[in-house]
Amino acid sequence: MISKFYKPLALGAILLSATAACMAQAGEPVETKPANSNYKPAFAGQTRIGGVTTKTPYTVTVINTELKGPWGIHVLPDGRLLISGKPGTMQILTTDGKIDKTITGFPEVQYAGQGGLLDVNIDPDFTKNRMVYWTYAQPGDAGATLAVAKGKLSADETKLEDVKVIWEASPRYKGAGQFGSRLLFDKQGNIFVSSGDRMADDIRVKAQDLSTTTGKIIHITKEGKPVAGNPFIGKAGAKPEIYALGFRNQDGLSINPVTGGLWEVEFGPRGGDEINLIKPGGNYGWPFVTYGIEYSGKPVYDGIQQKEGTIQPVYYWDPVISPGCMMFYTGNIAEWKNNMFVGGLSGMYIARVVIENNKVVGEERLLADKHERWRCIATGKDGAIYAGTDSGKLYKIAKQ
Repeated sequence: MISKFYKPLALGAILLSATAACMAQAGEPVETKPANSNYKPAFAGQTRIGGVTTKTPYTVTVINTELKGPWGIHVLPDGRLLISGKPGTMQILTTDGKIDKTITGFPEVQYAGQGGLLDVNIDPDFTKNRMVYWTYAQPGDAGATLAVAKGKLSADETKLEDVKVIWEASPRYKGAGQFGSRLLFDKQGNIFVSSGDRMADDIRVKAQDLSTTTGKIIHITKEGKPVAGNPFIGKAGAKPEIYALGFRNQDGLSINPVTGGLWEVEFGPRGGDEINLIKPGGNYGWPFVTYGIEYSGKPVYDGIQQKEGTIQPVYYWDPVISPGCMMFYTGNIAEWKNNMFVGGLSGMYIARVVIENNKVVGEERLLADKHERWRCIATGKDGAIYAGTDSGKLYKIAKQ
């Protein structure tokens, strides 16, 4: 195990307490590299916000180095960690990193590219019904699609029983990119799912097509049915499970514990990674409205950043950090309380994003010295942060 004690130098005024009503003035932006484009933000503070610095001492420890493609992490009622692995299994780990159980019984996954066994969550009534929910890349003759399944965890915690697929995205596509795929429960016990645009030019435009469910936020019941009151129910040709549209690849989805708002983070192409506050029925523009450019350097379609009828991101990054996961912190470091933490893949750091009145007011880069691609993140029952990386490591970040 590797442990390091952090006591960062003060680089500017910081948020003294997450419970405070006002944010102290931030310092210079943490991003210093040139942007990929000359696009201008729609409002002040939409990008390159001032930097903040954590004052509270904390420790960073690698508690496991043997995870196989960790992608999703969820904290069980007893505090142990349920972690999904892209190749097609899940494991339960103790908070000291020991693998306690390996769970099998999953349907076949398309383990290729960005596909595999993806996110994991548990039923709000898990202590009574032991139901586990997950998303995965489901193979098929017409190509893969994002699917949501559920099953009952056996008494010995080694397999899933009575497995049932409750929802599948449409259309299928013969590719392995951008499934999106975060899954979480709302306060009513219904499910939000992020469904990616599947990447390629000939399908990404369907993010604007209400007759398909790629490039959308989906809202379904535990049985996979549209939630009553969904914004497009009754609209001709529209899939009734759609909650919002116009997304690229949403690998972060979380509910703000203070406001109850649904937040999302997603990959841009070159530039234009976004943080969005999701509104029912909202159109977030992709692929015709974006702060990113094509990987070739050309504009995406007409190179539009603002368009009537679409919703602006609360915040964007250019150059990208490639957000692989996101959560709101609910642990025991006061100045981090209710801050958003975003794991960067290409960025290779965890971004601490301070949000006040639904605006980003400060940003900090954490653990950049680890040079890791951060794939999953959660706050433990003990107040620590647990974060998994593409290299198969599990980190524990705890108050000193």
